[in-house]
Amino acid sequence: MGKVAVLSENMKKRIIGKDDVIRKVITVLLAGGHVLLEDVPGVGKTSLARALADSLSCSFARIQCTPDTMPSDITGLSVYSMEKGEFKVLPGPIVNQIVLADEINRTSPKTQAALLEAMEERQVTIDGNSISIPEPFMVIGTQNPMEMAGTYPLPEAQLDRFMMKLSIGYPSKGSSVQIADDFLKGILHEETQAVLTAEDIIQMKEEAAKVEIHKDLVNYAVNVVEETRKHHSIKCGASPRALLDLLRASQARAYLDERNYCIPLDVFETAKDVLPHRLILSAEAKMNKMSQETVMLQILNNHPVPQ
Repeated sequence: MGKVAVLSENMKKRIIGKDDVIRKVITVLLAGGHVLLEDVPGVGKTSLARALADSLSCSFARIQCTPDTMPSDITGLSVYSMEKGEFKVLPGPIVNQIVLADEINRTSPKTQAALLEAMEERQVTIDGNSISIPEPFMVIGTQNPMEMAGTYPLPEAQLDRFMMKLSIGYPSKGSSVQIADDFLKGILHEETQAVLTAEDIIQMKEEAAKVEIHKDLVNYAVNVVEETRKHHSIKCGASPRALLDLLRASQARAYLDERNYCIPLDVFETAKDVLPHRLILSAEAKMNKMSQETVMLQILNNHPVPQ
């Protein structure tokens, strides 16, 4: 069994009936990105993040975001030492390899912005001191739908730093029966054992980055991203960062399928998860109750994939 399969099977012991979501989270990990999980409370967003973190021999930190969470609670701060007569830098929880930002949209925009530098540059700056974050580095954000009380919408700059935005959804009836059975047996929340090391993930990321992606597929990805900037239902389209994330995630998807080359389906399917959350719809589209996912699907259907 390959390393990807070992990681996936280990997570499935804890997350029942959500194989597709597990696969996509692993895709983001190997593509070097971050993932945002949005869904109603209680469907397993935090459990999914913990299943991944516990499956890896990497440093892990959980940040419980609340309205009174301060930026220094995330990045760290400088503390004056009376003994040494100087300030000492204390790194915050963001200086870890796997970071769970739980209910990220319950904290203020000021605190949300504390994640920006870390997610993009893999470092934090505390009182002028730059601290590098060890590889592999991944932020897993969870949030409740915007309609729920006490939430602050994530700014566009923050959303653009998440490679994918995923929804777990309710389990099927069969999965619910298994979840209930495991719960009654007392094995539902058993601790997940680490099956891969940080070195394993770094090696897999390097191999995924070498997956060949043909020039025709690159042009296809570029055309799709360009169309998001021209579409009449979109006020603000996908950024250059979105294009790079699309290409890297497509390579990782092919790697998970044990291929050293990308096929058109890799780019087509990956675009459904990488691009929609970055789009800002026009007022008319919102009035017509169109969703970002619907508009994205229209664009993909209007651009035939290369043969």
